[in-house]
Amino acid sequence: MPEARFLRLGGVVQGVGFRPFVFRLAQAHGIAGWVRNGGEGVEVHAEGGGGALDAFVRDLTAVPPPAARIASLAAMAAEVLGSDRFEILDSEAEPRPTVRISPDLPICESCLSELRDPADRRFAYPYINCTDCGPRYTIILGLPYDRPSTTMRGWPMCPECAREYHEPLDRRFHAQPVACPACGPRYVLEDGGRWEGDEAVPQTARLLRDGLIVAMKGLGGFHLACDAANAAAVHALRERKFRKEKPFAVMARDLAIARSLLDLGVDAEALLTSTARPIVLAPARRELPGVAPGNRDLGVMLPYTPLHHLLFAAGAPEALVMTSANRSSEPIAYRDDEARERLAGLADAFLNGERPIARRVDDSVVRAGVLGPMILRRARGYAPGAVARLPISEPVLAVGADLKNTVTLVVGGEAFVSQHIGDLGHYEALQAFRGTIGDLLEMYEVAEDELTVVHDLHPQYASTAHALELPAKARLAVQHHRAHIASVLAERGAFDERVIGVAFDGTGYGDDGAIWGGEIFVGSLLAGFERVGHLRPAVLPGGDAAAEFPVQAAAGFLAELDGLPDLTAPPFLFPERYLQARELVAKGLRTFPPPPRDGCSTPWRPSWGSPVGRPSRGRPRSGSSSSHGPNPPRNLFPSPSRTASSISARLSRRRSRPAAAGTIPPSWPAPTIAVWQ
Repeated sequence: MPEARFLRLGGVVQGVGFRPFVFRLAQAHGIAGWVRNGGEGVEVHAEGGGGALDAFVRDLTAVPPPAARIASLAAMAAEVLGSDRFEILDSEAEPRPTVRISPDLPICESCLSELRDPADRRFAYPYINCTDCGPRYTIILGLPYDRPSTTMRGWPMCPECAREYHEPLDRRFHAQPVACPACGPRYVLEDGGRWEGDEAVPQTARLLRDGLIVAMKGLGGFHLACDAANAAAVHALRERKFRKEKPFAVMARDLAIARSLLDLGVDAEALLTSTARPIVLAPARRELPGVAPGNRDLGVMLPYTPLHHLLFAAGAPEALVMTSANRSSEPIAYRDDEARERLAGLADAFLNGERPIARRVDDSVVRAGVLGPMILRRARGYAPGAVARLPISEPVLAVGADLKNTVTLVVGGEAFVSQHIGDLGHYEALQAFRGTIGDLLEMYEVAEDELTVVHDLHPQYASTAHALELPAKARLAVQHHRAHIASVLAERGAFDERVIGVAFDGTGYGDDGAIWGGEIFVGSLLAGFERVGHLRPAVLPGGDAAAEFPVQAAAGFLAELDGLPDLTAPPFLFPERYLQARELVAKGLRTFPPPPRDGCSTPWRPSWGSPVGRPSRGRPRSGSSSSHGPNPPRNLFPSPSRTASSISARLSRRRSRPAAAGTIPPSWPAPTIAVWQ
């Protein structure tokens, strides 16, 4: 006797060929019913014999499509409708989507084979894709994931593409970006002349061989590319980008070239060839002059779009510098008009694609570590993945810190982390930050006044200022280093586990208004974290700049030691910046906290807490709750033994009382760990 079950699958199950997979699996098991995209993932109504249904449900999770990530499967008995076939229904809109969006995927082997086959109708077509590969996050305009909700909506399918799209047994069945030379977007090269269609890529390869710099449109933005072995081209790129020292990323033609550039271990090679196709940092085997000056490591990635493979096949140099198309510290350019304006003077030519990019997404940067991959920049291939499931039902927006910013939106308990945005001290990055927040809220249909907004405790961060401007339902302030410990536990679902947490993450605004760095906490997510130890304090010459240049921070610590050797000589070879920072410390200029005033036994701090924050931004608004509107922020994860009502009040009390016995004097010994009970 037939039975029926309703299934709901969550995770990365849209845009990865999951519905066609379910269709084929249903046919193999003799199951009738339907499958559709819903706001929470994929929904299935299945009818058949009990044994066949059990096998069908088992195989759903046992052999899913390569790019799918099933996070949950809920099954329940359903009414038998008497279906005589299995079909794919139109997507079902939900009041609020919570489905995980697939990251962009590298070209698959099947599409790569067609790309290289002169007899195939998509031969040398730079936008070739199928359900197993191609753009996802960078083309999605809304959920559920269907073609009208992508940047491909402006290209109607030709009859042949439409046939593939509607054929359940075809590899391009319901592949939303499907296109071909007859109906899809194209690339155009402009180098003073104009090269279209099949001529654009070979001409671009010629320009790269000739040592020119080309701006080319990729999945999540434009790259600036040049021959990595051409020192003159690399030098010119540095001069134009105003990028004096930071290393460039390199794209290797294939794995053999990558192995010749890097000392690759098994784990690093697995990262390099993974579906994320990130930039992988590893020890360099040979030097590429000017690419990574003064660095032992080199960042290398493999081709991940059809365009990249076509360029190398057309004779582009075997190793290309492939860096974000921007001036130093600005976000990557991703709109056509924006790229022409911002990249004028940087690139000698433009290779522009007609398909719009929905949002800017940089290349990810990772390193293989002893405990697994270390993601240094989370972007293409990883974003916007869910990193944790939290026991909350209402939406939460976490706006991040000012440096290397990302934002997180929690919907239905799923914590979705955005792509890397950048340093918010730059106007373009700040605009990108605001745009990314609006983008996530719109995609998941969350209104600002529904939000609980979480921000850094630092009162002068740009991200904090934006959080206070949002018409949120509630706000919470989190101390920077406690947030790091909390994130490690949240990723593992360890909400009530008591731990000793150590955070060595540069500087962060502390509970007492001082700038913390090198913290030891004890506690749990539910009970809070008590600060029990930290590195002994030292001055920071130049303020925030010391966080960007470690040798500058070192000058603050080493200034307290006598009898130091010449650290600018071998084997130390400290740069000129170190001497300049020492001079700032000696003169008490731009050094935070400021030197003690006469008669003071402890370093002076103004009541508004600017010791090392961002003194150039001015003081925070006066008062505490009155400056934050009707819903003042609260400190999340406070010290269980000390919770203060406001930073300014705490500092005022602290400043007005005499120094306690045993206060550490301003002349610190060599930095050590000090544990305070």
